[in-house]
Amino acid sequence: MTGLVLVAIVAGFAATRPAWTEDTARPTLPYTDATRVAEGKALYAEYCAICHGANLEGQQPNWQDRDADGYLPAPPHDATGHTWHHDNALLMRIVREGTEAIVGGSYKSHMIGFGDVLSDDEIASVLGYIKSTWPAEIREIHNEINARTLP
Repeated sequence: MTGLVLVAIVAGFAATRPAWTEDTARPTLPYTDATRVAEGKALYAEYCAICHGANLEGQQPNWQDRDADGYLPAPPHDATGHTWHHDNALLMRIVREGTEAIVGGSYKSHMIGFGDVLSDDEIASVLGYIKSTWPAEIREIHNEINARTLP
């Protein structure tokens, strides 16, 4: 009987945890969910901060200038960067597949895809954490971008 209760509790937890990325064409980010933001912050520290900076500041101030080998430095994810210019679906794809896979052609990037490392829910948590750090005005602009680009 105890085993059945445990299974019911676990199943109930899974059913109540929001599936932020269930609709891959129209994913939402959990930037207002404190638990998911905390999860995203921890995942960001583990997987992203090495390149994008502990404070979302990117690799260098001139992040739009290519290095001698043609690679762009990791951009900032704070309000000074361009992350918020992209809709949620594209951001999910970039993290999942890597920048070169998305842009194609001869585009060079050190940004690998994390789809084999992180689940879609974890990727959404990371992006939710990033979005939670933006000023309210930038978050609203990002919401408007998603409203325009998503069906």
